[in-house]
Amino acid sequence: MFLGVTWLLLQSAPLSLRLPAHLTQQFSNLRGRVPTFGTSNWVTRPLPLVMTGGDPYIRALMRTISASESNTDNPYALLYGGKTVNDLSRHPEQCITIVNGPNEGNCSTAAGRYQMINTTWYREAQNYHPAPPPNYAFWGSYDFSPLYQDQVVHAWLVDSDVWGMDIAATLAAGDVNTVLKRLSGTWTSLGYGIETNSMSSQLPRIYQEMLVEELAAE
Repeated sequence: MFLGVTWLLLQSAPLSLRLPAHLTQQFSNLRGRVPTFGTSNWVTRPLPLVMTGGDPYIRALMRTISASESNTDNPYALLYGGKTVNDLSRHPEQCITIVNGPNEGNCSTAAGRYQMINTTWYREAQNYHPAPPPNYAFWGSYDFSPLYQDQVVHAWLVDSDVWGMDIAATLAAGDVNTVLKRLSGTWTSLGYGIETNSMSSQLPRIYQEMLVEELAAE
């Protein structure tokens, strides 16, 4: 469901279970859009968030999620498979063929820093988007720009009713592994899901590094 990328050593070449050498793309161009694609470069650590404010423990967690899902120099525009898209006025909805793993043969619309498929984005945007479209707008027209990706995911993660736990409090208590396990059903690269990757085991360490940065910025 989601893109995993490698961040093991600063000088090592990134690896990914989600980046096959030859990838067939299928586009769900449902409303006549003609997508413009670009490329992205892998980076050695997840970039800071675009949004300001919020809980530092949740912010560090968001950066950790993106370390295994979208660790590139343009994560907010990233499509499943590694290309980027220029139009973030709403979810790109580009359905790209999965060529390995348990979902081989299907396609994924995962996009953005948190590699959210279109239906997940629409559902959570309805709940948490701070700037919903007018009532007469087409379903799914929620702005997918970087700031809103961050804000929607932050609000989603702090909603304890959704996850059955207070994620920020659990992280503050030092139990990042419990949080990663709880979220692995949504982000399958977090170490406990069906599609872990070669950096999944590094995520607790990555989280601690991100937390240091986020607390220092308070």
